Amino acid sequence: MNSTNGTVVVTGIGATTPLGGDSASTWEGLLAGRSGAKALDGELFADLPVRIAAPAAVEPGDVLPRPLARKLDRSAQFALIAAREAWADAGFDGPAGADPGDGAAVAPERLGAVIASGIGGVTTLLGQYDVLKEKGARRVSPHTVPMLMPNSPSANVGLEVGARAGVHTPVSACASGAEAIGYAVEMIRTGRADVVVAGGTEAAIHPLPVAAFANMMAMSKNNDEPEKASRPYDTARDGFVLGEGAGVVVLESAEHAAARGAQVYCEVLGQGLSADSHHIAQPEPAGLGIAAALRGLLETTDLKAGEVAHLNAHATSTPLGDVAEVKALRSVLGDDLDHVAISATKSMTGHLLGGAGGVETVATVLALKNRIAPPTINIDDLDTEVDADVVRGEARALPEGTIAALNNSFGFGGHNVVLAFRTA
Repeated sequence: MNSTNGTVVVTGIGATTPLGGDSASTWEGLLAGRSGAKALDGELFADLPVRIAAPAAVEPGDVLPRPLARKLDRSAQFALIAAREAWADAGFDGPAGADPGDGAAVAPERLGAVIASGIGGVTTLLGQYDVLKEKGARRVSPHTVPMLMPNSPSANVGLEVGARAGVHTPVSACASGAEAIGYAVEMIRTGRADVVVAGGTEAAIHPLPVAAFANMMAMSKNNDEPEKASRPYDTARDGFVLGEGAGVVVLESAEHAAARGAQVYCEVLGQGLSADSHHIAQPEPAGLGIAAALRGLLETTDLKAGEVAHLNAHATSTPLGDVAEVKALRSVLGDDLDHVAISATKSMTGHLLGGAGGVETVATVLALKNRIAPPTINIDDLDTEVDADVVRGEARALPEGTIAALNNSFGFGGHNVVLAFRTA
């Protein structure tokens, strides 16, 4: 099967996050408004200005076989766990081509993988450098380079499922996971693949990245109340909380999904992309680049602004970024923004950097499927510049009928990605 410019659908989802070890437990935590943030214990973090983060709820070493886990960086471990869940959820059993006579199979040459990471194997790199200094060159693991490569998660997922149509790794800071999903859509629409496993992963809870982000004044220093530290849109917000984990979806041409009788969560309408060209780390304050990405999405798809009923916002809990995003949305959607239920799920998961777009896509897909928008927690005093309908306190039902949802992801370097989904 080799159709181009057709409909792309989501047929499988998987996740491992600070709220749960799979997509179901993560979704349950989001609806419950539960925070995954915790205090960082141990002497390595004791002298840091930030001593909080949102670690994975389930250790990957407790899920993967030990011989396999030892050869993978933590970021690749998360990616593999989420990909395995998504692959099975999509109805596939074993790698591509395992049973060519089975109608549920996909030819390896028609299968791709796009798994992003903003930082890659930083814990492997820093850990093995410590080994080099303390124990000498002969003790450095021979697996170090394959583990620290930013493409390691994607490569290992590709090996797991037997993908031969292409295995790719977009690296666009905190926009990486969303960019991976957009790239996967294009792989299907241009005829390169029928099925693509796509998403993002990150594992950077280590003293060096934490200290570096803290010294940039990017992270919350609310060390006394970790669960309340991530507070998007609140007047007291003072930065993000670092999270870890992965979110992966299986994307498929509608024709291929129908031919094998696959479940369909929703349709993927497309993506809008832009760059701020403003500052390496600070967002453009008026949200001009974000607005350009959203306009690009509307111009290149059949999505109408009035269809959008839900948004999973980037909203990291930084003073400048949260407001810039809302300004951009208002400038493009106008009065239609008043009817969009906005969820800022980083208030619960923390910010997964390159994994954020993957995890938040899973959340967006589930919001459409279940017609419910998760709450944003920790808003005690809504910033008056946030001129939008933010879901607070409790989850909120979404309208019946055909509706659409957006997922925003923005990254250092000025990368902007807006993904759009529609009910099946």
